[in-house]
Amino acid sequence: MAQDTPKAKKAVALLYDRTTGAAPKVVASGTNLTAERILAAAREAGVHISEDPDLVELLARVPVGAPIPAELYQTVAQLLAFVYAVNARFKEKLGPMGNR
Repeated sequence: MAQDTPKAKKAVALLYDRTTGAAPKVVASGTNLTAERILAAAREAGVHISEDPDLVELLARVPVGAPIPAELYQTVAQLLAFVYAVNARFKEKLGPMGNR
């Protein structure tokens, strides 16, 4: 009888500078404890965390420091558009006090 082994937790961090027009790049990637540290650093910095196991599997294959492959542009662009929209609504709700 096969035993279910827990899947390793994975995390990938992307950096995108919309002023350059360059593709987003992987700036951190890891499993288990490293993944937990990546997530903790993101939370501490107030960075949006999105959970998409399929996308993480694909992005985890990209070397740290490398741009994402063209095949993932559309998926990552949709994710970034969502994050920008959420950030804009959040700032709008905070009003002038949130723009310090």
